[in-house]
Amino acid sequence: MLLRPQSLLLLIAAVLFDPARIGRVKSHQESGPWHCDSDAGIRIQSVFRPGIITVDGKVEDWKDVSGSDFALLPALDPDADKAYNAGKMTLKVVHDGNEAFFMLQIDGNYAYTQGDSTKCASVALMLQIGENATYHRMGGCEEEQNTCTNKTCLGHEVDIMHFSLGNAIPGRLYGRNSIDNRQGYGGDRFGNLNDVYAWNPHCRYLDGLGPSGNDTTAQNDWQGSWWHSSLTDHSGFIKENSPYASEGQKGTYYFEFSRPLRTKDSLQQDAQFTIGKSNKVSAAFWYPEEGKSWHGSAHYSISCDWILLDFVPAGSSELSSIAQSSSWNFATSLSLFFSVVALCLSMIIGHRLSTMSRTANFIPMENL
Repeated sequence: MLLRPQSLLLLIAAVLFDPARIGRVKSHQESGPWHCDSDAGIRIQSVFRPGIITVDGKVEDWKDVSGSDFALLPALDPDADKAYNAGKMTLKVVHDGNEAFFMLQIDGNYAYTQGDSTKCASVALMLQIGENATYHRMGGCEEEQNTCTNKTCLGHEVDIMHFSLGNAIPGRLYGRNSIDNRQGYGGDRFGNLNDVYAWNPHCRYLDGLGPSGNDTTAQNDWQGSWWHSSLTDHSGFIKENSPYASEGQKGTYYFEFSRPLRTKDSLQQDAQFTIGKSNKVSAAFWYPEEGKSWHGSAHYSISCDWILLDFVPAGSSELSSIAQSSSWNFATSLSLFFSVVALCLSMIIGHRLSTMSRTANFIPMENL
């Protein structure tokens, strides 16, 4: 029996992104009892900054945005003695009232192997969807791979954006694209910037795919780009320029992402952002240390629990002082303007009165 192109694509995607292939079950078995010493009071602010960010991997446009620094700890064993030793992750978030923008900055020597994501750096963002979704165990549903469904794991949904660099050219835009979105699933055939949802580490799927069947209304709502400070680019890289820089050069990785605050998701597979409210978020980083390939669970995270992300309305937080300063400057300028106008009016009136007085005292010569 021949399959239609759309059905064939979804079948291929289901195989490629099967949870057992993304990260095999055994790779997520923890070696001992779970422990977490996170600071429950950590918060990140997404302030209102319209029109300042271009998602191109180059981060000069973020220089005036405040960020938060996090030590990167092993996700399955968050011990400070085992932290990523090249530096911390800086996380910055802004919004423009319609889109949310994220920037992740991590120190690390340049590593890139074309076509092999496990020998390149990789990052992910995870957001809570369901009210019962925990950070630990990626949603925390107790069901197994063959029993997890949108009913048995209801309330444990998490939203994941995962970006692997093996086929992503630095400075180019990946993720949301019309070709994959027409197929109605969250994959990205060009750069592996994928929109995923999960209930636990063994039950992860591209948006639109799942154990209950496929739904072609799903979309990949994320876009993103990456860069490394060792790269030198004057006209834009193409695939033939790979590996784009020399292996092992010291520097910093930069990742930029954007996504609508609200998506058209009706499947409980996307987190939704609301200005004035908070979301629970985490960020992860994979890196081929000592040139060795990384595997699914061998990643670092900014915390062993959720971090609160606040979407700040316009005029709040740090912008309030800017607004107050602008208002003061406007009021001062307006006052000065009216003072000058009043002075000019008084001079004109005085001149007119003086002229009228001289005219009133004028006596025609014939009356002398």
